[in-house]
Amino acid sequence: MSNLFLRTLREDPADAEVPSHQLLVRAGYVRRAAPGIYSWLPLGYRVLRNVERIVREEMDGIGAQEVHFPALLPREPYEASGRWTEYGDNLFRLKDRKGGDYLLGPTHEEMFTLLVKDICSSYKSLPLALYQIQTKYRDEARPRAGILRGREFVMKDSYSFDIDDAGLEASYQRHREAYIRIFDRLGLRYVIVAATSGAMGGSASEEFLADSEVGEDTYVRSPGGYAANVEAVTTPVPDSIPFDDELPAQIRDTPDTPTIESLVALSNTSFPRADRSWTAADTLKNLIVTLRMPDGTREALAIGLPGDREVDMKRLEAQMAPAEIEPFTEEDFRRHPTLVKGYIGPGVLGTAKSSGIRYLLDPRIVPGTRWITGADAHGKHVFDLTAGRDFTGEGVVEAAEILAGDPAPDGSGPLSLARGIEMGHIFQLGRKYADALGLQVLDQNGKLVTVTMGSYGVGVSRAVAAVAENSHDDKGLIWPRELAPADVHLVMAGKWPEVVAAAEEIAGELDAAGISVLLDDRKVSPGVKFADAELLGVPTILVVGRGVGDGTVEIKDRRSGQGTEVAVGEVVDRLKAIVAS
Repeated sequence: MSNLFLRTLREDPADAEVPSHQLLVRAGYVRRAAPGIYSWLPLGYRVLRNVERIVREEMDGIGAQEVHFPALLPREPYEASGRWTEYGDNLFRLKDRKGGDYLLGPTHEEMFTLLVKDICSSYKSLPLALYQIQTKYRDEARPRAGILRGREFVMKDSYSFDIDDAGLEASYQRHREAYIRIFDRLGLRYVIVAATSGAMGGSASEEFLADSEVGEDTYVRSPGGYAANVEAVTTPVPDSIPFDDELPAQIRDTPDTPTIESLVALSNTSFPRADRSWTAADTLKNLIVTLRMPDGTREALAIGLPGDREVDMKRLEAQMAPAEIEPFTEEDFRRHPTLVKGYIGPGVLGTAKSSGIRYLLDPRIVPGTRWITGADAHGKHVFDLTAGRDFTGEGVVEAAEILAGDPAPDGSGPLSLARGIEMGHIFQLGRKYADALGLQVLDQNGKLVTVTMGSYGVGVSRAVAAVAENSHDDKGLIWPRELAPADVHLVMAGKWPEVVAAAEEIAGELDAAGISVLLDDRKVSPGVKFADAELLGVPTILVVGRGVGDGTVEIKDRRSGQGTEVAVGEVVDRLKAIVAS
């Protein structure tokens, strides 16, 4: 360590919000170069390469073959697939000196498709699986949490190519099983959840989420085994209710009730029900947003949902992709004078359609359900407005937040919510990119057929941060052995000649036995060395100090903190056994 390019910090960096970011910077594993862009220092790069090694071993194990594409890519393939536009502002675009359009690759479906098209012409070349481990670029609007959400990151992306859907299903399952082995070896606590395909397209889609309170993804689980990202949850639709004999809707004065809470309070005092109290679930909230399309055009969208729920913007974005969601501004309201802020109702948005705004409804708003909602006039609401009789929408949207206790879509029990970090995502892409780019081969009958594809990603650099989030304590990092930058952190606790000689001799024997050693021979106090050993997180710490004069050293387990005295003559064999186990 006296020669190691390393500087540890005692204080958390000012811009670090989450433990992994704080600890990886403090331990000298990464350094910030720009917002969302990080340099890897020697110890951090060792951990990153260990993740890459695990991924390579498991991908090679299912017969996938490694290739490597450029990061600088031409516009034309992405234009053909539509993603030059669909990616919107997330794409890094640039021009060469001749004015040609290029991009920094955010993902490589198009390039893999064209490569296979160029080389494969017959079903005899299939099934085929190709992968790469490469740096990707996305112009994140809000890079955060260090390497968890960056603008430049390392990813493994692989693609399967099959002659038919049965072949795709088999390839998908092979990748799924390989991913389970990868994340087991990384030592992550993770869950596999149903997911949406988003801009990637395709049908079946699953995410591998590492359990973490700082994760950006919310997912749900049920006692019966259902698990899904909230973006993929579908709402159980209630049965319609007959409404032939229902009372007509009535407009009532409700002054100073621009919020759901104020409306419910006034309703219970001025217009009480005989059977029970009014609740927020009896109200119909109508939210207006603006959809910004990748080509820059904008469209106003109205969403009707029960008043006891908020709109989950991530769910809405998943439903409206590739459009981005923007707030409806005061200027927007001025352009739509029929919308009365705080009192918007289906009279303007629904059947009458006087606003010219598309109106989508939550799945719970089925025919026969009765609502309190805005009457499109200041200080007025309408009571007993009945869906299917008094108003309709132009479609259904899954945009409402999921609440703990909601029923699972498959009937397997109430849902609970948790947060996670997306570590892997697998898709059955189907023929979207093959159709767009003309990837066809001759089948057994000599007929041209379109190849079907799967896409499978692992966040390699993100895995370093996710493991750090999963595995640390108040003293520092605790690496699983397969990822650690060394097998043993040897602390030379003292400057006495016998300590130095014993430490160097043991380090040499361990190195000869194939055990990697980080030898702390710096001329600093033992306290600094012990603090750094705990911060750096190597799973086994060997302390060579004054006890060497009595023929003993101490082996400490970083995770448990427990130490064991071992005879100097036995320490190498003991450490070989620990590392092997």
